[in-house]
Amino acid sequence: MSEAFSDKVAIVTGGSRGIGRAIVQALAREGAKVAFTYVQNKALADEVANGETILAFQADVTSFDQAKDLVKQVKERFGRVDILVNNAGITRDKLLALMSEKDWDDVIDTNLKGAFNLTKQVVGLMLRQRSGAILNVTSISGIVGMPGQVNYSSSKAGMIGFTKALAKEIAKANVTVNALALGFVETDMTGVLNAEYRTKALEQIPLGRFAKADEMAEIALFIVSPKAGYMTGQVVQVDGGLAI
Repeated sequence: MSEAFSDKVAIVTGGSRGIGRAIVQALAREGAKVAFTYVQNKALADEVANGETILAFQADVTSFDQAKDLVKQVKERFGRVDILVNNAGITRDKLLALMSEKDWDDVIDTNLKGAFNLTKQVVGLMLRQRSGAILNVTSISGIVGMPGQVNYSSSKAGMIGFTKALAKEIAKANVTVNALALGFVETDMTGVLNAEYRTKALEQIPLGRFAKADEMAEIALFIVSPKAGYMTGQVVQVDGGLAI
């Protein structure tokens, strides 16, 4: 347990599995009180939550009202919000010529509007506290672009612009805003990749492997810690060298 997190309260979206789950567990291990969202799989969420210092909330980040209610409940339970990790994200990969309007809207609404919805609710609290850390989990797809991911790349590039603009708006209140741009990570999302695509991806990664979720959580932990208190508006690229 770290004294740096012992009095902190964090919200992590999409925290029942994958990278979000690893971030929730890392924050809790360091002593933070953590609330996380999940959409459907209560059994997975219950594996992470303990009902006391780690709370699970079934909430759709695309809903402004649900985001508002979530933050209200967390504040009532723990008294404050110090850290927000906008991690919830989905893919609907298709070539643009085959992409439906729903494929576009679902990805933009979850990945980009979801980040707006949660951040809008916590930023006022952080400004009044005159402290806080916001971390947006984005992707190298938002930096270099990936074929078949026009919707996903757009949402993740949008998160980068969101990060940089908001960082300038709230820096004077001692609130930092940064982004973590990830490459391929061993999660359910990459687990569905076919063998051929996976092999081609590995050939493009200088380190020759996909990342582990726990590795990404450790970097996220640093970014939202007081040790990174002088860093804001930055996009920390962690991709095994893929986008060098």
